[in-house]
Amino acid sequence: MEETLAAQVHAALLARGETVASAESLTGGALGDRLSSTPGASATYRGGVVSYATDVKQALLGVSDELVATYGVVSAQCARQMAEGVRALVGADWAVSTTGVAGPQLQEGKPAGTVHVGLAGPRGTTSVELHLAGDRREIRTRSCHEALAALLGSLTAQ
Repeated sequence: MEETLAAQVHAALLARGETVASAESLTGGALGDRLSSTPGASATYRGGVVSYATDVKQALLGVSDELVATYGVVSAQCARQMAEGVRALVGADWAVSTTGVAGPQLQEGKPAGTVHVGLAGPRGTTSVELHLAGDRREIRTRSCHEALAALLGSLTAQ
C-alpha cells in the first residue's frame, strides 16, 4: 500500500515537473525511505532531514526558539516550520514533515499517537493533526501513510 501511494506521489510530481523534500522527527527516516523507494524517484525526491532532536530541528530547519517555547515541537506550528525549512534547505517545490509522539511515554504532555504533518508548497503551508492508535511501530507506519496521503491530496487539488 505504501509503495503504491509513494508511486502516486512520484507520478503526480513528475507530471507537474516538481520536486519534494522531507523533514522527519518521529518517523526517523521512514518517510524519506518511502519517498525514495519508487523507481525513478531521483527525478522528484530532493532529499530530507531526520531531525529527531529539538536542537537539530532548530539548527538545520530553522524552527525558532520562540516557537519551541510557545508551542513545543509536537505542534502544528513546528510541523509547518519544519516543512518550510527543509523546502528552502534543499530547494524543493514541495515539502512534507512529521513531528509527534510515537510513544510509549508522553511528550510535552501529549499522548502517543499525537502527530502533526506539515506541507509546504508553491501556494503556502498547511498542517494536519492526527490522533493515531497503536504501538510505536504502528504509529510511525501510519504517520508515514498519512503524510504521503496528505501530500498526494495537495498535489492533486492544485
